[in-house]
Amino acid sequence: MNQLTIASLNTRGMPVLGSRLRERYGVIAREFEDSDVDVVNFQEVLTYYHLRQLVRWMPSYLHVSYRRSAVGPAGGLVTFTRRPVQDTRYFRLPAAGLTRLKGVLVTRLPSAYVVNTHPQANVDGDWSESNRFYRTHREQLTALADVVDALPGPAIVCGDFNVPRESDLFRDFIAKAYLIDAYAGACPPTFHAAYLPPGRTSHCIDFVLVTGAINVQSADLMFTTPPYASDHLGLRVSLLIT
Repeated sequence: MNQLTIASLNTRGMPVLGSRLRERYGVIAREFEDSDVDVVNFQEVLTYYHLRQLVRWMPSYLHVSYRRSAVGPAGGLVTFTRRPVQDTRYFRLPAAGLTRLKGVLVTRLPSAYVVNTHPQANVDGDWSESNRFYRTHREQLTALADVVDALPGPAIVCGDFNVPRESDLFRDFIAKAYLIDAYAGACPPTFHAAYLPPGRTSHCIDFVLVTGAINVQSADLMFTTPPYASDHLGLRVSLLIT
């Protein structure tokens, strides 16, 4: 058996302009550097400048997985780990236009596969079948499930999925990929309500999901109090891999 503590955080922060990037990334990086977290999955690390800020303050994470693109890590996905990395692969999610930038980063550790993802956002806050983003979400989650299904060992799937826990999109995805919610459906809304437009409801859209060979020992939250380091909560889960 192998114990592993894993975390996930969308690092963007709001608003887009004036988001105190360097200050926020310093807070985020030092929080993890001082923690017992073995593996951190980041989303929306959009440029190499973003990446350098994290690397600077996380020296104990000797292994940094990502796929290079012109301006930064592909898909904004980066995985930091204190455990040795055996392989890294990147898969592009199906979509058109700017959503072609979305993908799946798979990092192979000695004990498990770590899957980091960030599908298309839904700026409408409507996940019904009639919504303009529904088809894209369905196609991207189906492709993600196919990636997970093809992995020949235990897998941990993390990220900002941009679909809420109560949606049929999410329920169908975890059923297809045979995944278990590490929070057992008890995680609160993971997007800070303070950053939503008036009248919008915050949802749980960030997840840590595991395959059946992995036992969840504990699950808690990070970056929960203002001033917020990101517009998302961080997830931290301790696992026992059999």
